[in-house]
Amino acid sequence: MMKKSIFGCMLLFLTLGFAHAAEIPDVKELRKEVVVAIEKSSVTDSLYNSLKPLSPKPPIIKGYMAMLEALKAKHAWNPYSKFSYLGKSRRTFEEAVSADPANLEIRFMRFSVQHFLPAYLGYSRNLQEDRKQIVKLVSAGKKEDDRAYSRTVIKFLLESKRCTPAEQSLLRDKLKNLT
Repeated sequence: MMKKSIFGCMLLFLTLGFAHAAEIPDVKELRKEVVVAIEKSSVTDSLYNSLKPLSPKPPIIKGYMAMLEALKAKHAWNPYSKFSYLGKSRRTFEEAVSADPANLEIRFMRFSVQHFLPAYLGYSRNLQEDRKQIVKLVSAGKKEDDRAYSRTVIKFLLESKRCTPAEQSLLRDKLKNLT
């Protein structure tokens, strides 16, 4: 009898875990929401609270959590809260990149956050690594990749003025091929 109830509990937890995993939001929708969250703290909080309970979190969701933590830092008025959220964001980005180092979207989110942070905070140490990986991933892009997203990434990189002349040339060529 005891074994059956333990087995039943385990089965329930496994079922709940799979049901939770099915609730992972569409990445294209997340992208749109994050753009709004940049200026609206209420959207940042809402998105953050909706993603936080997901378990297990795939690397891309961890990347979005890290982005939202950075946005929470942006929207916070208390300096302690700003640094606290920024530290969380850095750690969460590290987890996401470690889990999926060849994910263009995770790298791009971390790059864009670090690009906009003041250098004196010491949080821009991955800019060069991420830039190189993003250029490599965009260059090797496949036909089935999201062309609109790739164009956005390329334009941001070119506007960031952080690319080498060779990378700029490569990105401009790739951008022409995407239009």
